[in-house]
Amino acid sequence: MSRAFADPFAEYELPEPYRPSAFAWRAGMQLAGVDEVGRGPLVGAVVTAAVVLDPARPIDGLADSKKLTPARRERLAVAIRERALGWALGRAEHHEIDELNIYHATHLAMVRAVEALATRVDAVLVDGNRSPVFACPAEAVVKGDGRVPAIAAASILAKVARDAEMVALHRRYPLYGFDRHKGYPTAQHLSALREHGPLAEHRRSFAPVAACFDVIHPTAREPGFD
Repeated sequence: MSRAFADPFAEYELPEPYRPSAFAWRAGMQLAGVDEVGRGPLVGAVVTAAVVLDPARPIDGLADSKKLTPARRERLAVAIRERALGWALGRAEHHEIDELNIYHATHLAMVRAVEALATRVDAVLVDGNRSPVFACPAEAVVKGDGRVPAIAAASILAKVARDAEMVALHRRYPLYGFDRHKGYPTAQHLSALREHGPLAEHRRSFAPVAACFDVIHPTAREPGFD
């Protein structure tokens, strides 16, 4: 069977087309690419996305979201939402990360994204070195956001969604600088944690946050945080 007939990404010019080992390409296959954003930050949810691209409507410029400017990500996110056969977001909240740990919470969020898709999914490719268990064949792809167009699309949607959440959190708590560092443990963020204490949205199980609980921000006592 020719690549053009079976490969769901045949319309994309890839330096090294990916070949899965857990399943085989077949004509008409609807494949979901899955990626996450937010494993490293000290605050907020880990956000995931699942995207099933339409072979008849390829999208130019798909790439690892970290290599794109914010403006370019926003433009591509609009194109992905308009042209994909299906897309969905998933998430695991800060308290779920604390309960499960970031690894298991990320996999939970990935499963939620795939389950939220309104279109058929025949197989899943996940960015990373391990894949969650889905209801269909799945495979992890190391550096997949640079090798598989559907994963790149998922990375863009997840990044745009989570960045927007951090900008919204900044509007509520401007002293922490979330609009700039997006919750990652930068010098500015760590300094704000030491001075003002953790928020309810901070991940208590992360060491830099746990170390600052002698300074408690009032929101950390909101109902439901404990």
